[in-house]
Amino acid sequence: MPITYTSGEQVEVYRFSVPVTVGVPLLALFLQAFVPLRFPFFSIFDLPLLVTIFFAMARRNPVSGLLTGALIGLIQDALTHRAIGLYGIAKTVVGFGASSMGAKLDAENAGARFLLTLGFYLLHSAVYFTVARGMVSLTLDWSWSRGVLAGLANAAVGVALYFVLDRFKQRT
Repeated sequence: MPITYTSGEQVEVYRFSVPVTVGVPLLALFLQAFVPLRFPFFSIFDLPLLVTIFFAMARRNPVSGLLTGALIGLIQDALTHRAIGLYGIAKTVVGFGASSMGAKLDAENAGARFLLTLGFYLLHSAVYFTVARGMVSLTLDWSWSRGVLAGLANAAVGVALYFVLDRFKQRT
């Protein structure tokens, strides 16, 4: 399962129908907001982040990835009790990075998806932590072991989720 470099001619760009483009992120946001209330262990997963990574890597357009991440992040911020913009900034960075990486790498196999999701989860956590501590002055604690374990769990769920969402891809 090597991660291979692809030329611009080999990259396939996908689009999605309007119900999928709107419905999947809203479903992820809904599940993220309400399922952890009944099942606290579910809070380790970041479904909106996984959806952001998937759409950004599939579309392979940095502006589209950036906007997808920003919108999903800001809506997620609106559903939390924290400052507006924390998730927005972190998911914007991830959306841009995932779309840029999706254009350069073959991100269609499980190994590549796992590693990219793990990396983007850790990047998201680092950006969120930095903005929360540096700009908003929140008191957050960072734990590498929890971060890596949460990243591995999200990467495993992400790989399964991406294969389900692949059914909704439409070639451009």
